[in-house]
Amino acid sequence: MTDTIVVVIGAGVSGLTSALLLSKRKGYKITVVAKHMPGDYHGEYASPFAGANIVPLANDAGKRWESETWHELKRLAEDVPEAGIHFQSFPVHAFSNIPWYRDLFKDYRDLPQSEVLDGYDSASEYTGVCINTAVYLPWLVGQLLKNGVVIKRSIIKDIKEARALSHTGQPASVIVNATGLGSLKLGGVRDSALYPIRGQTALVRNESTPMVLCSGSTDGPGEELYIMQRAGGGGTVLGGTYDVGNWDTEADPNVASRIMSRVVKVRPEIASGNGIAGLSVIRHAVGLRPARKGGVRLEKETLDGSTTIVHNYGHGGYGFQSSYGYAAGVVELVSEVRKQQKGAVPKL
Repeated sequence: MTDTIVVVIGAGVSGLTSALLLSKRKGYKITVVAKHMPGDYHGEYASPFAGANIVPLANDAGKRWESETWHELKRLAEDVPEAGIHFQSFPVHAFSNIPWYRDLFKDYRDLPQSEVLDGYDSASEYTGVCINTAVYLPWLVGQLLKNGVVIKRSIIKDIKEARALSHTGQPASVIVNATGLGSLKLGGVRDSALYPIRGQTALVRNESTPMVLCSGSTDGPGEELYIMQRAGGGGTVLGGTYDVGNWDTEADPNVASRIMSRVVKVRPEIASGNGIAGLSVIRHAVGLRPARKGGVRLEKETLDGSTTIVHNYGHGGYGFQSSYGYAAGVVELVSEVRKQQKGAVPKL
């Protein structure tokens, strides 16, 4: 069987992870094409701004994606320190009952009411991971380069253009669409089910463990409380907001003040008891989570007689923690396409 020519559009965590798992299989020539790359900071490129951690959000029917991802991230934290992932104890405070993932973590425990923060119904604790995205995303790129994947920048207005962007000079027989919110306006896709969830955070030099995540806050709808210390000197992410439908990528100083106030209230030691003034801010940032009505789109679509699109987008705020699961799903779909196209030679 001849090599299958694959073009992956998008270099966020979903695109890079999909390309990585494909690159570990024989018989593929892979090119990653994207407007934004690791090292870039732009609100529409959400991956660099993520916490990023493991707090399973899927329902029981969709737990495969996060379960598979947890096991791989756990392996990386144990065996591949250069990936920028470390273990962190993680209390989670919620307004609802504890979900299915109590069986995913060996040290999972429900916290007694005396340890639950005021205003929340319940809390649990387990050892998860936190990812330094400034290290991890470039690490993914390095793994791709080692595996022979070619990466290049381009702005694509219509998905059909990707067919001619393989580094091999041959037309792609598979296009993996991992453009996130870009699929809202991408010609040939224009998925109106996509919408942004604005997330504002502060990145500080102060260290603080264990991590904390609270589902919402008493400051009102769309405002949250979380503290996530990144691996490898990556600072601590303070959050945050969950502002559905908001496209504004500029940090709001009033929101920033409320975020930091919430953090120093529940954990004054992070600022040595000096309140907001004790926080050493690296930057305030805004990222747009790529959410989708109806959930993630993971499916095949025929572009023409010789090219198939495999979509993988719409992960909202759980792109990192479901990245390997959905990427495995991409590999399965691409493998099906490869079998169907066996012996076929695409023509421009």
